[in-house]
Amino acid sequence: MKKLVPDPPVSLSSACRNPEHDLTNKTILHALANGSGAVVLLQSLGPTAGGAVSRDSLFSVREGISAEEALVHVSILLKAAEEVSDEITERASGVERGLIWSMIHSVEMARAVVDALLDGSARRGDGAVV
Repeated sequence: MKKLVPDPPVSLSSACRNPEHDLTNKTILHALANGSGAVVLLQSLGPTAGGAVSRDSLFSVREGISAEEALVHVSILLKAAEEVSDEITERASGVERGLIWSMIHSVEMARAVVDALLDGSARRGDGAVV
C-alpha cells in the first residue's frame, strides 16, 4: 500500500546546532533586511589569517590579504569550478548528472553571494572589482 501523506521533516535537536552559526545568521539577516548587507558584511571582515589549505598541504593562504581581495579570488575560483563542472556534466549520465548539476547550482549561488558583496563594496567606492 502506498503512503498518501509524507513523513514530517526531521528537525535537528538544538544540541546539534552551532550557536555561533545561528548568531551569525541572525546578524546577516538583520543587515540584509536593513538594505546594507553587503556593506556591513564587507566592513566587518578583517584581513586573512595565514593557514594551510588542507592538512599536510604544500599550499597556504597568505596572512594579511584584504577581505575584498580574498573575495575576488574566491569568485574566480568559483567561476572555474562552474566551468569544470559544466564540462563534466556533459559526459555524465543518470544520477551522476543530477548530482553534478546540484553541485553547479550550489557553486553558482556561492559565487552570486561573493559577487554581491564585491558589488556592494564597489558602489561605496572602496575598491576595484573584477
